Amino acid sequence: MNIERFSAMLSEQGIRLSDTQLGQFETYYHLLVEWNEKMNLTAITEKEEVYLKHFYDSVSAAFYFDFNQPFKVCDVGAGAGFPSIPLKICYPDLDVSIVDSLNKRISFLDHLASSLKLDKVSFYHDRAETFGQNPDHREKYDVVTARAVARMSVLSELCLPLAKKGGYFVAMKGANGEEETKTGEKAIKILGGKVEAHHSFVLPEEESERNIFVIAKEKSTPMKYPRKPGTPNKSPIE
Repeated sequence: MNIERFSAMLSEQGIRLSDTQLGQFETYYHLLVEWNEKMNLTAITEKEEVYLKHFYDSVSAAFYFDFNQPFKVCDVGAGAGFPSIPLKICYPDLDVSIVDSLNKRISFLDHLASSLKLDKVSFYHDRAETFGQNPDHREKYDVVTARAVARMSVLSELCLPLAKKGGYFVAMKGANGEEETKTGEKAIKILGGKVEAHHSFVLPEEESERNIFVIAKEKSTPMKYPRKPGTPNKSPIE
């Protein structure tokens, strides 16, 4: 996907990017490739693939959920900034926090945000399990996002405690998303969530299946969740 097609396909979805925003995506690509030589940020470095599988794929969340509001967003395990930094470029009013367990990635994100001149972005070096128990962050976010971090039963325990009551968890999954979500239904309910919408689509050009789940936070998450680091993965709520 070249930059012209990227821009045109987003425009078809009502997301019209200025030259400044397109320039930010170009800078993002170059910094991603440059820093990737020093640390493992992504296996995808071919420009057209980055635009398709990282940038377009990240922004696809906005095709099904309205990010055009000054939401407080927390992105869990964003790695090199996906999906929240592409969403932030498209929707500058978002107030974005990223939590990631690797300090090297936080260094990259700090440099990236500075180079792209992004405001209202914060980066936290922490495990999602301890971050979700921190009173400064627990149930403080309008929207929590995660893209392909863990299976849904685990992911819900990492993300739903951060969403405020009345907020949302937007989970971006691959082809196994529907099956994972059926298995994770009990966890979602226990953690205070309810699947409000499920959208399935095919990533253009590559034709691989994507699933986006919009989970409404209906009730507060019981205080015992999230459990200690590593526990959700070892023994998911099922």
